Amino acid sequence: MDRFIRTTVEKHLPVNAHFDLTYRCNERCIHCYLDHEDYGEMTTAEVRSVLDQLAEAGTLFLAFSGGEIFLRKDLFELLAYARKLHFDISLKTNALLVNEERAAQLRTLGVRRVQISIYSSDPAVHDAITQVPGSLARSLDAIPLLRRQGLQVKLACPLMRQNLLGYREVMNLAETLGVPYVLDLTITPMMNGDRGTLALRNRGKELLAVLTDAKLNTHSTAGCNEGGRTAGTGSLGSTTSSGLEGEQTYEDIPCSAGHNSVYISPYGDVFPCVQLVMPASNLRRHSFADIWYGSGAMRRVRAVREHQLPDCAKCSIRSYCERCPGLAVMEGGDLLGAYERACELAELHARLAGIANPISAFHVRIRQAARGIASSRLTVTDRQSA
Repeated sequence: MDRFIRTTVEKHLPVNAHFDLTYRCNERCIHCYLDHEDYGEMTTAEVRSVLDQLAEAGTLFLAFSGGEIFLRKDLFELLAYARKLHFDISLKTNALLVNEERAAQLRTLGVRRVQISIYSSDPAVHDAITQVPGSLARSLDAIPLLRRQGLQVKLACPLMRQNLLGYREVMNLAETLGVPYVLDLTITPMMNGDRGTLALRNRGKELLAVLTDAKLNTHSTAGCNEGGRTAGTGSLGSTTSSGLEGEQTYEDIPCSAGHNSVYISPYGDVFPCVQLVMPASNLRRHSFADIWYGSGAMRRVRAVREHQLPDCAKCSIRSYCERCPGLAVMEGGDLLGAYERACELAELHARLAGIANPISAFHVRIRQAARGIASSRLTVTDRQSA
């Protein structure tokens, strides 16, 4: 797999596409980064045209997401068309609208995997997050329907202040159901830049129980996420990003975004990744090939190398860091920059690994600058006193 990924990066082949068919949703999750209004989704014909272009460009893995994908009345038509183009298809959904008939249709159409968002095993907690009474029961009811059809099911659980204490129960629930799960430590700003959702994020020290849990391998340098990933039934990782991953595969490249992975919005906007909100162009104006190979945004992302990052390249605890270029832009305002959240968690990971008094290069620079300012103020005060 690593050899395959390396080849796709070298040749800039968009083998992995994350395609949000709609931002509309029948839940109103408090941490969601999307605006759920419909500002003009692509039509069935437009989506089919995009799928044709992706197939021609070499896309193999296609994740349909949202919003809630089952709100698209043409979903099954689009799935059938995508399968004719031989995509390997996975879905991300809350599963509220999945019934026995729809589960059977998904199997007939060759969908491989369905990821379902579950925030807690406690209905009061889960339903408070989705703001839809009864939503946990409805999501859980869909799982045996899908599994009986032979579909792979995976539970996805972003951890925030509201559900952190119940993470173990989510793990137990997944194991009882016989399905894998992913716990995500990442709560991101909204795509429009609103940072209000960050108030839901757990502080680093509050995550100690998760990061030291014997069932979870808490450190890996693969992929774009805050916690690392593990093989097997459960992992810490990203519930939103759909990038391809492999240990040490990307070497001097920060992540897969814009190299072999792409994100497409319901309105035809093309981004390197759903978390890297740097619009390359729009498919209603330009072809996918022109955007993928020719846009300035894509070229800029592809040009970035780890050794160019001013703070991170010289950081003594870089190997403990899960820096995400997208969050660097959204939270730090700099594609090449470090940002507070990544450094906080890197220092925590390093401390748990036995490193004495770990400090990121970003924090070293900030402290040195603060000391320099303080020293300058003292000098001015001394002169005034004299």
